[in-house]
Amino acid sequence: MSSASLEVRTIPVGPFQANCFLARSAEDVVVVDPGAEPDRIISMLEVWEAAPHAIVLTHAHVDHVGGVAGLAGRYGCPVYLHPDDLPLYERAAEHGAMFGVRIESPPPPDHGLEHGQVLRFGTIEFEVRHAPGHSPGGVVLVSGSEAFVGDCVFAGSIGRTDLPGGDTATLLRSIREQILTLPPATTLYSGHGPATSVETEAETNPFVGRNAAMGW
Repeated sequence: MSSASLEVRTIPVGPFQANCFLARSAEDVVVVDPGAEPDRIISMLEVWEAAPHAIVLTHAHVDHVGGVAGLAGRYGCPVYLHPDDLPLYERAAEHGAMFGVRIESPPPPDHGLEHGQVLRFGTIEFEVRHAPGHSPGGVVLVSGSEAFVGDCVFAGSIGRTDLPGGDTATLLRSIREQILTLPPATTLYSGHGPATSVETEAETNPFVGRNAAMGW
């Protein structure tokens, strides 16, 4: 899929230090996973003198959606979410309270994400790849040589599967089929921690790399 080159700004937010990403190409900006601290995210957008075209969510765990209400209220931009994560999304405030985190309930999503869909926001394009396992509606967003992978895979690790709707075998299959099939040089922007690459994880990740003793 062709796409203009992205400038990606990573903003770790909230008590879980989940990565919010600002993806910019030319004058176009998209926010991926505003998990908390909407005022801080808005301040960065104001530095860029940019209003986002959309908020796109890789999944609906509370640490990835806690800032949606603040951003959507400020900019009136549409929210994109895979429908399989809607039950999690609708209970975000309740789940936050369980962890002692108070958030504003996010507004209903405006658009559902589908596997194989291509989203276009000006000069920005995302190919949507459904990647369940960490959550039922997890997705990977691919834009040229970059991919936003949510909590599917991290540098040297994988997402947890002990939360409701999680499944280890499903997650490993998603990583194998939807992430490791991308070009080796693809940068992977994970939901927590540093960015990595397809090549690095294929070679060294003990859960999914070439040396993983997973029976496949």
